[in-house]
Amino acid sequence: MGKSTFFCSATLAPAEIANYPFTTVKPNVGVGYVRGICPHVEFKVQCNPNNAPCESGTRLIPVELIDVAGLVPDAWQGKGLGNKFLDDLRQASALIHVVDASGSTAADGTPCDIGSHDPLEDVKFLEREIDYWFFSILQKDWKKISRQCSLEGKNIEKSLHERFTGLAISEAQISHALRKATLEEQPHKWTDEEVLGLCSEIRRAGKPMIIAANKCDQAPEGNIEALKRIEGATVIPVSAEYELALRKAAKAGLLEYVPGAAGFALKEPGKLTEPQKKALGKIAAYMEKFGGTGVGRCLETAIFELLSLIPVYPVEDENKLTNKEGLVLPDVHLMPQGSNARELAYRVHTDLGNNFIRAIDARTKRVVGHDYLLKKNDVITIIARR
Repeated sequence: MGKSTFFCSATLAPAEIANYPFTTVKPNVGVGYVRGICPHVEFKVQCNPNNAPCESGTRLIPVELIDVAGLVPDAWQGKGLGNKFLDDLRQASALIHVVDASGSTAADGTPCDIGSHDPLEDVKFLEREIDYWFFSILQKDWKKISRQCSLEGKNIEKSLHERFTGLAISEAQISHALRKATLEEQPHKWTDEEVLGLCSEIRRAGKPMIIAANKCDQAPEGNIEALKRIEGATVIPVSAEYELALRKAAKAGLLEYVPGAAGFALKEPGKLTEPQKKALGKIAAYMEKFGGTGVGRCLETAIFELLSLIPVYPVEDENKLTNKEGLVLPDVHLMPQGSNARELAYRVHTDLGNNFIRAIDARTKRVVGHDYLLKKNDVITIIARR
């Protein structure tokens, strides 16, 4: 399917890549990047990036990625590496499901002829496993929980949130799932089928998913279109192999390429061999058709659209845009849309949050309070008691 290739192409972290099933046994952890516009361009200063590199005005903001083990049917019951896989998903904010859109990987993970396997089955398979995993978690105490909510007036949102503690699913996401499920008011009357349907909605709300339609350079057009027709799905055409080739070529100094960009530029074409030129020509044609390799777009869609995160730049001096070491715009944090200035202070350091007095908007020089709602690319100074 190309799961580990996708991970390597996004992070350049070492991970075993092989054309056989279940290459990944232990989860691989690495750092990928999403693009943001560095404020140094607007402020006409030279930045000194600390936690996020800047390439010609494009800030590469780090995000953590985990490449988890593959699944076998009924993994939710503990078969194969199912328990390990599902445990690795607990802290994930969003999921990128890498699917072989070319149909050249069978259900058991073995290679097959292009077009001989239906990638829609892979999508249904993963969704089913997660839904039943959630269902099994809920079923353990469901009779007790449902009766307490129906007969004793206990809040169903809070009860469900308590049951899913440890899965990084918020009470707001539980509430959203309940509204989508349109169930009757008395939980003890819900059927198993209705509870399973609720678990599907909790999955959609709490673990939003992107389908990375991988191997689109080989995929029959019908497969890509069929994936895009999945109701409510976010499907992005991807060639992880092409992204990995570009990242390696850029690292070797052969070309200029910013992860997520729609194209690349050769540095010294005369030094390339004919096979290299031919391969890069194929990659360029693919990128022109799809607007890039798709790997960066997957990450950015997950961060900026599914999770609604915004980049914010904390500084100590709102005039010089520096931290205490004198570095200009050194750090950037991804904050949930709707976060306030105090929450940014806590993200930087607990003491800053505890001792928060006020904040200053570096663009307007306006003093703002703890409830100031952060905006995309804000540059903010936090004033705290010492």
